[in-house]
Amino acid sequence: MNHDVIVLGAGLAGLSAARDLAAAGVDVLVVEARDRVGGRVEQQHLPDGRTVQLGGEVVGRAHTAYLGLVGELGLTLTRSYTAEPGEIVRATPEGVSAGDPPHWFGPGDTAEHQQATEEFVALAKTVDPEAPWSHEHAAELDALSVGEWLRTRGTSPAVVRLWEIGQLGLASGSNERTSLLSALRKQAAVPSEGHYDYEDWEGLRVAEGSATVALRMAAELGPRVRLGAPVTAVDIRPDRCTVRLRGGETVTSSAVVCALPVGPLRAIAVTGVSAARLSSLHSQRQALAAKLVAAYDRPFWQERGLSGLSECEGVLGSTWPQSTSVLSALVPPERYGVLLGMPTHLRQAELLADIEALYGPDAARPSATWLRLWGTDPWTQGYVTQWVPGDVLRVGPLHGTHEPPFYVCGSDQWVAGYMEGAVRTGRAAAREVLLRG
Repeated sequence: MNHDVIVLGAGLAGLSAARDLAAAGVDVLVVEARDRVGGRVEQQHLPDGRTVQLGGEVVGRAHTAYLGLVGELGLTLTRSYTAEPGEIVRATPEGVSAGDPPHWFGPGDTAEHQQATEEFVALAKTVDPEAPWSHEHAAELDALSVGEWLRTRGTSPAVVRLWEIGQLGLASGSNERTSLLSALRKQAAVPSEGHYDYEDWEGLRVAEGSATVALRMAAELGPRVRLGAPVTAVDIRPDRCTVRLRGGETVTSSAVVCALPVGPLRAIAVTGVSAARLSSLHSQRQALAAKLVAAYDRPFWQERGLSGLSECEGVLGSTWPQSTSVLSALVPPERYGVLLGMPTHLRQAELLADIEALYGPDAARPSATWLRLWGTDPWTQGYVTQWVPGDVLRVGPLHGTHEPPFYVCGSDQWVAGYMEGAVRTGRAAAREVLLRG
């Protein structure tokens, strides 16, 4: 069967692209390997009516593409966990403390942290997030890790540790394996006065559930979305593109929009695309991470004056309240192997023990839990893009660009938050397809 455009993947990026193309009268088909839409956004409903997010949840005010789409779909934005009362908790092997400064800080560390943050923010203002490789010192900045930069400037070990525990909380890879240029690019994309300010990045959520964004787009597209259709090969030609599905079936089109994560894309035989572009795409990597969600009957952490937000050095890297009496948590790449090493039947108890250390014995008694192993999910193979030193230049200026009739989009193709990146690049890919007819 022939179509105008075939979109690979029914996550936020693919659905955003397909929705705009369909609205313009384009005959579009979306093929999705899973038996559901949404990719890294997913939700379940509790018997009491609460909606629980098992994937992406929050965005910030600078995430304009996502916010605009939410408005078009008639959904409601509300404040996220950043509006919750109480203090942040930090947990390390030697102790747990609430509020600032963290328990390992000594005299002068708070001022040192402020100074390092100001220097980082100032340096980020010199980087163009659309073209970080154009910076006059791009090679030098990309070769340094964030951890190396901190130590080079003489940052105290206590402050380096604070930055690292925050990075563990984000589950995007240690500062010791994060390119300084990539971190500066990220800061430049969502500028603020702090280093990853939670309010700027994560201050909003969709009241109806972030996965509802994907579900509503899929409902609009209807039979244009085909589930249970893994792609095995793509051949790009100026006159006709061919997509081969598992089982041998082929579908053809005038253009292909690839909205697949970079991990699963490596398993697909792509021909007719330049070696340089494939090298750029295949050089991207994703952080292996997992998400735990635990639902409770009440927000017991508030009884201790705590917000539910934490940064941790255990198997869990962070927790936060996603909605009424529901805690989310991330397992960072540095702990993913520990998680996989746990016998399956012990995982819940061992992960809940980390939450119990933060908030007390009530944490061990959730009414429901879910664990999503994004790092080893065959259709995801990771969480967010991880940029190790050298990766920004290795991926290069082809990042997020197109080679018509082959177009790319997805959270991996931008840096401003993975739901924002998906929607932003998905809609941009659709515009490029329409411009080129």
